[in-house]
Amino acid sequence: MADPADNGANEGAKAESRKLNGQMLGKLLVIAVLMFGFGYGLVPVYKKICEITGVNYLTPKDATVEAPANTQVDKSRTITVEFDGNSQGPWRFRPTVSSLQVHPGEMTQVVYEVVNKQSRKMDAQAIPSYAPQQAAAFFKKVECFCFTQQTLGPNQAKEMPVVFYIDPAIPKDVKLITLSYTFFEIAGQPDKPG
Repeated sequence: MADPADNGANEGAKAESRKLNGQMLGKLLVIAVLMFGFGYGLVPVYKKICEITGVNYLTPKDATVEAPANTQVDKSRTITVEFDGNSQGPWRFRPTVSSLQVHPGEMTQVVYEVVNKQSRKMDAQAIPSYAPQQAAAFFKKVECFCFTQQTLGPNQAKEMPVVFYIDPAIPKDVKLITLSYTFFEIAGQPDKPG
């Protein structure tokens, strides 16, 4: 026959074991919640550290582009933007529109087209210029084919967008801006035809 003292000791040991298991479960749940919180908070901390140190921090393609401080469009003013395309080589390069009326702060897109009239591949780059010169500081390109080198195959035609806005802080006497691109072949050994 089992000794009642042994039975009481077993029950006491089981109760103590349940108590320790419950405490361990509680500690593990707290650790799991803390680990989740740490993982969740790590992303913004990592971004901030990268921003402060300048390591692995993404910058805009055009160093002059900043998010507008005031996203309100100034409907009280209209600026005419004329578009021009110059090319140095045997291809056609031009904007699809000659001018647009825009309000300062308004996001606008215009398309330039280029046609390689050669029977060989061409690598080219577009360089922008502005008139009047003071407008350059207020003309903010968000997307532009001038950010990268363009490669055109033999007899290839391509449409290339420019997305921009004019900073509302532009002086009020500026009513006309000309955006001109010069599109030229990048120096190097040309590919031989055929």
